[in-house]
Amino acid sequence: MPIKATIFCLLMLLFAPATRAESSRKTISESTEWQCLDSVKWQRPDTTKRWFHRHLRNVGKTMGKMNDIDTTYIEPQRYNFTAMIQNTNNFEVYVLNNQQRHHLTLAPEPAIRIGPYLGWRWIFLGYTIDIKHPFFNNSEQKRKEFDLSLYSARVGIDLYYRKTGQDFKIRRFSMGDNIDTAPLNGMEFDGVESKLKGFNIYYIFNHRRFSYPAAFSQSTVQRKSAGSPIIGIGYTRHTLRIDWPEFYRLVFNNLKMDTKYEDVEGSLKPEKIRYTNIAVSGGYAYNYVFARNWLLAGSAMLGLAYKHNSGKIVEENFSLSRIISNNIDINATVRLGLVWNNMKWYAGSSAIMHAFNYHGNGLSTSNLFGNINVYAGMNFGKRGKPKKNRPKTAVK
Repeated sequence: MPIKATIFCLLMLLFAPATRAESSRKTISESTEWQCLDSVKWQRPDTTKRWFHRHLRNVGKTMGKMNDIDTTYIEPQRYNFTAMIQNTNNFEVYVLNNQQRHHLTLAPEPAIRIGPYLGWRWIFLGYTIDIKHPFFNNSEQKRKEFDLSLYSARVGIDLYYRKTGQDFKIRRFSMGDNIDTAPLNGMEFDGVESKLKGFNIYYIFNHRRFSYPAAFSQSTVQRKSAGSPIIGIGYTRHTLRIDWPEFYRLVFNNLKMDTKYEDVEGSLKPEKIRYTNIAVSGGYAYNYVFARNWLLAGSAMLGLAYKHNSGKIVEENFSLSRIISNNIDINATVRLGLVWNNMKWYAGSSAIMHAFNYHGNGLSTSNLFGNINVYAGMNFGKRGKPKKNRPKTAVK
């Protein structure tokens, strides 16, 4: 129904009672009233469609505010598409200390991958091939790794899932000053299995002048140096299994020991740790523009983590100091990046490292994992320039 007709009907409904003195005019008024009511009811707008468009506009406004930047410091992306080739090197290290104060460092061989990536604005997909095992992996040594980092102007998210195979090697072991443990260095030990999954969400305060995407996703260019405080929360779930009898059998078979393995075998048993970490973290990040189109980036975050052990028996005589000493640990996340980006072409390297600590029941562990990326690519499909609102000229 046209807007003018709707207004006319509403006016007739408003002033109809004042004209009911004359029967003929009353009849006309009532007739007009019912016609208007029927017309308005029949032409009622689609509220569902309006609701959808209204909320869609609100989402667009929210996303725009999330990526609001100061263009003096940050140059926004001018292209829709990108193509890139990337080399990814994944690494992982476990440092263990047991009740006997034996120090053990384990790490698998780093995984080296390379592959192409294609992106459209926020969507970035790719596939990498393990150079060492391009067609197949040994089923006993197969690892599963998934690391994804998403960056906007204000908020960043890390998602990770890692499951090790049985391909750890002994990097360092010490059990006393009088015992030479060098023959164990580099030896394979398949008695360790680990599984870790979790996420980090963090907020960048100085988001208008500092850009994480400029350093780690190449979707913007940092033109002036700037830094920002960061806060975040994180959740991780850890599972670690260690076959101590198998490990010490390996030790006694390869080292000159005064005692026999049978003398300590009865005191050894496999150990499995399963715990959950909930952390609150804070830190600082800085982008240093040392030359045109060049950027050196770094950030560090420390987190205070509360861990909960699955199946742990609650002690009757607990205290606040015991809870803090047994259940509070420190986590850390470090990011480094070096980028050359002239908006059309880009190349660089980045590293993201996560560190987790655990102690309890006579065992303490430190787990460090992450990835190092080396990449080069180009952007294409230039975006159209936004239309400028020109002032209207008065008609003479």
